[in-house]
Amino acid sequence: MTTADASWPMGGGADDDPRGPVGKAFRLSAADSLSLGNALCGFLAVCVLAWSAITSLQQTSKFEANPQFFGTAVVLLLLGATCDLFDGLVARRFRASAMGAELDNLADVISFGFAPAFMVVIWAGFNPQVPFLMVMAAAASVLLAGVIRLARFACVKTKSGDFMGLPIPMGAMSVIAVVLLFEPSVWAVLPIFGIAYLMVSRIEYPKPKGNLAAVVLAWMMINVACLTIWAAGLAGGDTLIKVGATMQLTIVAAIPLRILMFKREQRKERKEAERVG
Repeated sequence: MTTADASWPMGGGADDDPRGPVGKAFRLSAADSLSLGNALCGFLAVCVLAWSAITSLQQTSKFEANPQFFGTAVVLLLLGATCDLFDGLVARRFRASAMGAELDNLADVISFGFAPAFMVVIWAGFNPQVPFLMVMAAAASVLLAGVIRLARFACVKTKSGDFMGLPIPMGAMSVIAVVLLFEPSVWAVLPIFGIAYLMVSRIEYPKPKGNLAAVVLAWMMINVACLTIWAAGLAGGDTLIKVGATMQLTIVAAIPLRILMFKREQRKERKEAERVG
């Protein structure tokens, strides 16, 4: 028998038995149901956006984005983000299945990676003023940055316990804020590349725990209400959307700036301490 033959598993040994909690691995917990709800919301958001393009192109040869379709898609993604916020809390409070972490990441890829990337294509892909390759590159950067962000989250833990890089749900909401705030143009597409960079950066963002988690949930519910008013065409809806989108982008940009200022102050204090010492 050759070395290769000797290394090939012959079967019949104890090592052939399945390892791990095989039976329990296929039992969904309450937290898993929320993760699946998140994935379903992302899928439905993509379907709504695709249907908006199909119906518009069937009626006219030129695609025009319908605010009602975009509003519905964003509300679905916000509901998915709410499920994502609660699945971790439910898993810690009750129990998590063996598939919990994997289901959570897969759902996040759909709702906060693919769905916002597809939204970028629907938003700017039909505009002749924006190069289509640029639109596809921006959409791909959102998707790939989200995938890398989730993979790194599973492998790398920060000393502070905070997120390394912009969390993918917050990144998706920031992309949506750009889409809702600006008309398609080359300059409007550029911030999307910046958001993708923040997701894969080493900048630490605080985790929504305790009071912060309650604030994040309240912020999502307010956004859902504002989007409903905007999509329904009620008075003041446009103003609410612009204010909410501006605040979203301001929050995302303010945290890195604050960290940079904090590190600069630390360097100054360190230099002064060395000088005195």
